[in-house]
Amino acid sequence: MCCNDEEKSRGNCLTDILDTILCLQEKKDSVCDDFGCDKPFLGPSPNFICYNTRPINLYNCCTGELWTFSYTLGATTGTSSTFRVENLDGNCCTCRILAANTSSTASEEPWINTGNFFTINLNCVSAIKCLADTFVSGV
Repeated sequence: MCCNDEEKSRGNCLTDILDTILCLQEKKDSVCDDFGCDKPFLGPSPNFICYNTRPINLYNCCTGELWTFSYTLGATTGTSSTFRVENLDGNCCTCRILAANTSSTASEEPWINTGNFFTINLNCVSAIKCLADTFVSGV
């Protein structure tokens, strides 16, 4: 299924970035490397501590399209292409699916924790897009 199983360097590059994001989300700032997305801290400044998530989009290595996964949230089902890194194991990444918040609190919390997860082989991913750091309840 994956297009570039032989290309190990891309997997390592993506793993390094996702590892840094996971480190930041777990508040291990003093041990995090300096190469996660565009800044090595969560929030608009290094001293701003209320953010707990750096949402990401993942792109399919074969088609260049966004990866999307379905979720169920209460009585609602949908699909999303926005995720929170939860775990890394070698070249496999487990992510939590985030849903867009359409309620009146969307300006403070643009994403909702769906409680739905998936694991992806990073050889199937060609790119990662980091979104603005935010707070997600229940993570």
